[in-house]
Amino acid sequence: MNTQATIRMLLLAGVVLVNIVFAIGWIRAVRRHRLSGRPGPVDILIGVVTSFLDTLGIGSFAPTTAWFKFRHKPADELIPGTLNIGLNSSAFLETLLFITAVRVEPVLLLCTIASAAAGAWLGAGFVSRMPRRAIQRAMGVALLVAAFFFLLKNVGYLSQSGVTLGLAGWRFGVAVLVNFVLGALMCIGIGNYAPSMIVFSLLGLHPLAAFPIMMGSDGYIMPVAGLRFLQSGRFSHVSALGLLFGGVAGTLVAFYIVKELPLTLLRWLVIAVVTYAAVAMLRSARVQRGTPAVNGA
Repeated sequence: MNTQATIRMLLLAGVVLVNIVFAIGWIRAVRRHRLSGRPGPVDILIGVVTSFLDTLGIGSFAPTTAWFKFRHKPADELIPGTLNIGLNSSAFLETLLFITAVRVEPVLLLCTIASAAAGAWLGAGFVSRMPRRAIQRAMGVALLVAAFFFLLKNVGYLSQSGVTLGLAGWRFGVAVLVNFVLGALMCIGIGNYAPSMIVFSLLGLHPLAAFPIMMGSDGYIMPVAGLRFLQSGRFSHVSALGLLFGGVAGTLVAFYIVKELPLTLLRWLVIAVVTYAAVAMLRSARVQRGTPAVNGA
């Protein structure tokens, strides 16, 4: 077995292991925080739709946050934890499905994924202690950033001119550092798909090489960050379960059945919805005074 295959197998084994730890952590969190309740049809539908969009390359964090904001459920301060915990099921599946599909320099793949996981651990610890209004502001800005990247993609400004499958020297260092930052930012709802495509393409990496890095990063970021949110209890258990069950279905349908849709049209719709949700989130931060965080059931 060559070096590349060995590293891929180690990464896949690692993502399985970290998800086993994550599942144990969720069970313990349910007991520790005395969480209960079952997701309803809408909770599951949100997971189906947003994970379906994520598998097709649109992303899931921004649409899920927007849907939560429209429903006024869960509470704003519980959304970051709910996203990272509930959408982990689809991230796990996408990692298994995509990480072996594209060749990329193995040391770059390993280091960028490791840095993203480290960023997620530190970022989640910080976000889990943020007050309600700070989270509202951060997520409002995150939604606007997501809408901006969707807009750039739709009007053709996202450069995809890279040609190599590996990076060296300062470019390697920048890629590792950027993935660390993106791992931390995912804890407040900024997805890593568009930023990864932009940065790696500018560094000279082939656009396809961003996929195993992005998917592999998600496979570690979300359970690692999720463990911190599980410890704090700052998430909605019911909403997260809905995302978990729906996410599995949405991912499998997108990968094996649908595979392709008019993504430009879908992105315009997502831009409108996400922008509205961002304004609503920022308005909530402006008009509401900080309140103590409440553990979601």
